[in-house]
Amino acid sequence: MSDSRPDEAILKQIHAPIEVRLDTDESGSTLTMRREFSHSAGFLWQMLTESELLNRWSPIVPDRAFDSLGPSTSRESPDTDPFDTEVLVVDRPRKLAHRWGEETIQWTIFEGPEGASLEMRQTLLDRSFASLAASGWRVCFGRLAAEEDGVERERVVGERALAYGFDELNEQYAAQFGYDAK
Repeated sequence: MSDSRPDEAILKQIHAPIEVRLDTDESGSTLTMRREFSHSAGFLWQMLTESELLNRWSPIVPDRAFDSLGPSTSRESPDTDPFDTEVLVVDRPRKLAHRWGEETIQWTIFEGPEGASLEMRQTLLDRSFASLAASGWRVCFGRLAAEEDGVERERVVGERALAYGFDELNEQYAAQFGYDAK
């Protein structure tokens, strides 16, 4: 699929409304992204915690389910080097927190009248990485939103994200955060 045109359903979801904020203080920077989904809270919880489902949309694919506390090893794809992850908080079906290398990601699901919203808060070691992180997660959130039962869709990570507007998103977020894009 990598040589094909972008999946229109994923592309549409990437450009759907999303709240993005970068907060910086003396302790560091935190990227916060929040988006509404038509999916239920239970569905989003499964997509966040089950390894085979994370493999459909996320750059973090652990060697075990993220449904219990403790360490794991993750990869972005089978041919990439592994990195350490550790589940820090599991409050089913509302909150999950884990390390991703040296950074921490906290996921919170809020039930809504027509689906659920998902908030992701990622601590950043380097503030200048924020636009790249926001762009990557925006593409991933779009892929997650396009998830439908029985419909096979490509996983959009790495260089494939360029076909989905990653560079343009990076420039947009760098401007929003007040620096030049990397």
